[in-house]
Amino acid sequence: MIELNGIIKIYKTGAEDFYALKDVDLRIDDGEFISVCGASGSGKTTLLNIIGLLDSFDGGSYKLNGIDIKEQKDKELSRIRNEEIGFVLQDFALIDHQTVLYNVMLPLLFSKVPFGEIRDLAEGALESVGLKNQTKKKANQLSGGQRQRVAIARALVNEPSIILADEPTGQLDTVTSGQIIDLLKSINEKGKTVIIVTHDPKIASSGQRLITISDGKIISE
Repeated sequence: MIELNGIIKIYKTGAEDFYALKDVDLRIDDGEFISVCGASGSGKTTLLNIIGLLDSFDGGSYKLNGIDIKEQKDKELSRIRNEEIGFVLQDFALIDHQTVLYNVMLPLLFSKVPFGEIRDLAEGALESVGLKNQTKKKANQLSGGQRQRVAIARALVNEPSIILADEPTGQLDTVTSGQIIDLLKSINEKGKTVIIVTHDPKIASSGQRLITISDGKIISE
């Protein structure tokens, strides 16, 4: 469960304080499929980064599965981020000159998984996104849709409970976007919490619950 209460995020811009998030309250139960929609600069990516433990916050409280995030040290935050959260990004964030298999194996190389099991787990993740036969290709040899599937496989390989997707269809055509959303829905149906950030109302409507954010505030839910 994700529980945000009164979250404030401030960026210093010279002598001014810019409030990226203002008193955000949000609860997301396990297994939900949430869409966060808003214009560029609305605070939606900042919100996702705080949920994903990629960014700190300046006020309020955040509990993840009952753990008070503010009280955790960096080492513990890194462990939670690596084991509990998978990230899918707009630009895929793949290592282009490496193979598809290596890209998916990468998170496991920083985990406690025995090395002998890493390849099998990565191959299983790729099979789950329909890329079983693409393991030896370099990432830069794939289409945009295939690259995003690799990114999703990489997000899944550690068996996290939460998948965070920041504009996952932003570089894809309409048909491929629909396929990626369908894949994320199928992942959600297997019990994982999925949170998508998007500026596209059509993509946002795919979620079970739509949260709209503007000027750092949740304005509708």
